[in-house]
Amino acid sequence: MERIIVTPVSKSMRLADYVVLTKPRIITLLVLTAYCAMVVANGGWPSLPLTVNTLGGLALSIGGAHAINMWYDRDIDRLMERTRRRPLPAGRLSPSEALSFGIFLESASFVWLSVTVNHLTALTSLAGFLFYVGVYTFWLKRRSPQNIVIGGAAGAFPPVVGWASVTQHLGWTPWLMFLAIFLWTPPHFWALALYKQDDYRRAGIPMMPVVRGARATIRQMVLYAALLVPCTAALAWSDPRLGVPYLILALLISGLFWLATAALALPIPRIRPERLFMASLLYMAGLFAAMVATVLIS
Repeated sequence: MERIIVTPVSKSMRLADYVVLTKPRIITLLVLTAYCAMVVANGGWPSLPLTVNTLGGLALSIGGAHAINMWYDRDIDRLMERTRRRPLPAGRLSPSEALSFGIFLESASFVWLSVTVNHLTALTSLAGFLFYVGVYTFWLKRRSPQNIVIGGAAGAFPPVVGWASVTQHLGWTPWLMFLAIFLWTPPHFWALALYKQDDYRRAGIPMMPVVRGARATIRQMVLYAALLVPCTAALAWSDPRLGVPYLILALLISGLFWLATAALALPIPRIRPERLFMASLLYMAGLFAAMVATVLIS
C-alpha cells in the first residue's frame, strides 16, 4: 500500500496548491481557443452570460482533467525535475484530495454546462475530459511514443465546445479548428520533450525523443507543421466569413511556424527546442486571433 506523508501547510498555501493541480496556464490557452471559436460561430462577440457560463464550465472540466492527471502521475512526477515540486510529489496534498477534487470539478462542469448552456456543449466538454484522462493519461502516456499524438486530441476539443455553445450543432469549421490543434500538438509538445528528454528518460516515459531519438522526432515535427498549412487555410473555405484576409494571415503565420520547426532539422540548428516551444504557443494564439480579427472586421 502506498504510504503518503503529507506536509502540513497554511490554508492559503493549500488553496494555491489546488489551483496548481488545475494547470491554470494551460487552461488559459485552451479557453482562449474556445472563446475565439465562439466569436467566429456568432459572427461577433457572444453575449456575456453565454461567455461566462461556457468558459467557466470548460475551465472546470479542463482543471478536473489536469487534477486527475496529477493524481495518476504522482509517482513519475517525483522523478522529473520539471514536476517534482508539484503538490503531490512534494507531499503538500494527498492523492485522495487530488482525485476527489478532479472528480468534483468535472461533475460540476457537466452539470453547469448542461443547465446554463446546452447538452451538446456539456457532452463535447466531457469528451475532451475523458480523452485526456482515459486515452492519454491512463492508456498511452506510459506505453507508446505516439502518446502525445493521439492523446493530444483532448486539447483540441475546446473550440468544438465553444462552437457548440453558440450554434447548438457542429459542422466543418469547428472540426477543422480541432484538426489544427491536433496537428499542432506534436511539434509543440515534442519541442518540450527534446529539451526535457532526460526527465522523461529518468521517469521511463516513452516520449518520441527518448524512444526514436532527436532526428526522427524533428522529422515528424516538420511533417506535422507542414500539414498545418493546408489545414488552417481550409478554414477559409469552410466559413465564408473568414475569407481571403484570414487565408493570407493563416498562410503567413503557419508558414512561419513551419520554417521555425524546419530550422531544427538544419545541420546547425537555427532555433533551440525551448524557443520553438514558446513560439508554438504564440503561433496558436496568433492563429485564433487572426480568425477573430477577420470576422470582426468583415
